[in-house]
Amino acid sequence: MLSHVLALLLNEEIDQGQLGNRLIRSLHIQNNGSIDCEVSSKLGAVPESNGSKSHGVNIISFKSKRLGNTSDHSEACLVIDIDADGQDNSANKSLDEIKKPDPIVIPDDFLCPISLELMRDPVIVATGQTYERSFIQRWMDSGNATCPKTQQKLENFTLTPNYVLRSLITQWCAKHNIEQPTGLTNGKIKKSDGSFRSVSGDIAAIQALVRKLSSRSVEERRTAAAEIRSLSKRSTDNRILIAESGGIPILVNLLTSEDVLTQENAVTSILNLSIYENNKGLIMLAGAIPSIVQVLRNGSMEARENAAATLFSLSLGDENKIIIGASCAIPALVALLQDGSTRGKKDAATALFNLCIYQGNKGRAVRAGIISALLKMLTDPSNCMVDEALTIMSVLASHHEAKVAIVKASTIPVLIDLLRTGLPRNKENTAAILLALCKRDSDNLACISRLGAVIPLTELAKSGTERTKRKATSLLEHLRKLKQL
Repeated sequence: MLSHVLALLLNEEIDQGQLGNRLIRSLHIQNNGSIDCEVSSKLGAVPESNGSKSHGVNIISFKSKRLGNTSDHSEACLVIDIDADGQDNSANKSLDEIKKPDPIVIPDDFLCPISLELMRDPVIVATGQTYERSFIQRWMDSGNATCPKTQQKLENFTLTPNYVLRSLITQWCAKHNIEQPTGLTNGKIKKSDGSFRSVSGDIAAIQALVRKLSSRSVEERRTAAAEIRSLSKRSTDNRILIAESGGIPILVNLLTSEDVLTQENAVTSILNLSIYENNKGLIMLAGAIPSIVQVLRNGSMEARENAAATLFSLSLGDENKIIIGASCAIPALVALLQDGSTRGKKDAATALFNLCIYQGNKGRAVRAGIISALLKMLTDPSNCMVDEALTIMSVLASHHEAKVAIVKASTIPVLIDLLRTGLPRNKENTAAILLALCKRDSDNLACISRLGAVIPLTELAKSGTERTKRKATSLLEHLRKLKQL
């Protein structure tokens, strides 16, 4: 396997690449609030709604480095091993060869009925049901007067701490060697060493700042949004406090601001806040996706870039891939891929790659014109985004609708040329794409034979990487059988 680099040029405010999926990924996060950090995430094949599996990504690592005073440079390194049927070979191999221990099942009573996450600050509402404080508070702040679980009308909006349940969760976490959920509890935030830091002063300051986000003054809103953007850059603690202070729904409202700077600061703040895993759910709960897509379509280039990066961050949750895909996000991302700045194109490419891991989004991407955009990237004389184009096409190639579109766009001659002259990492993905296109398709096999694919495939079968050898050998075998017919 070979690493294919997708360069994500995120905004300077992003001081770490803490983007992971809590459902299917094993994620290790180093959170020190600095610019330089790395997150490594091992991924298996992603389960689809019909029980099948999509193309799997084995490893994604995000690295951020300060390049100057105006931008960060982030790289998403994707290691992909996909056969022509869309199966992730290395992931399947690991499942066969490694006997994994049974996963720890979290008791249902420990999960918030809204977020379905382990609670850190459980509170009881008037109906007697228990919820995570931040989620039920957002529910009520949005104007809801009923209990989400029972649909009964709430006689009052008092939130009573459930100390017994919190103690039980603490004991359960200790017994199973699970780190307790972090966050704000009684004005304190748990530090990495297990101790607590009082943030009462910070809370008051941030709450005052959040209130200014709703000011009638355009200038005051703009200034407050800029300060929130700066604070959300600096540390996880600030990201927690801004969310706990009710900042996320207000920032979502500011995404539709007619003031360009306010909109840019709002979308970048949401991007920064989304780095903290628990905030992803709050952002989705606030109904942010339609407004983010609107920014992606009509905002300034900086706002569009950061909107694309936000969609990528949020789409790391598998349930969010479905929600984002069902919105109009994919056509807007394809548009940015075609006409955006270099950074915008790379942000769009990374978001599209991640969304297209979900089978249901592949057809949407094809219908949005992604194949023509990818072909343009492959034939661009600068060759600056060949890696990204081939990586996305690798994910799409086994999908029937994408396969038809790839062939119709006369992409095969371009792929054959890359098979001869491309860099080793490009040849790897090119061979995988051609194998997907030619499997059970004699017309495409005959086409690559006429275009002289046998010689470069023979060379790759001898001298390529293990994955390249496997793909090239399989293609040669199909070509041999075709000649015998």
